[in-house]
Amino acid sequence: MAQNINGTYKHVTPLKVYLLVGIGLLILTGITVTVSQIPLGPLNVVVALGIAGLKAWLVMLFFMHLFYDRKIYLLVFSTAIVVLTLFIVITGADTMRRGDIYPNEATPIHPEAQMYQKMGADTTGQQASPDTSKAGRDSTR
Repeated sequence: MAQNINGTYKHVTPLKVYLLVGIGLLILTGITVTVSQIPLGPLNVVVALGIAGLKAWLVMLFFMHLFYDRKIYLLVFSTAIVVLTLFIVITGADTMRRGDIYPNEATPIHPEAQMYQKMGADTTGQQASPDTSKAGRDSTR
């Protein structure tokens, strides 16, 4: 602790702490990039969000000085991150499993949309035949 001109104390974080946290953030970024290359299916998103949450927590603790401040601030920020994570998980679970309850929600609204076509086949498995004529484009609107 260092003393001000006014006689009050302020916290001085050593440079070593900032460097270690910075190195930790770089290592976690490298881990995120490495894990993104491993095919884990839906778990890729879970792992990436978990590492991102850990990095956000490190930034909150040390760069925002919540580690050295009143603990109620740390509690409020940590609770906010946990609640946000919970909302993301619930929303993801809802959108991924919605077709189990409502079968019509499992199919796209416009199956002929280009984003649902893969390698020239539409979602029904039939070969797509793109119509490039002006009349074909106008009739689809």
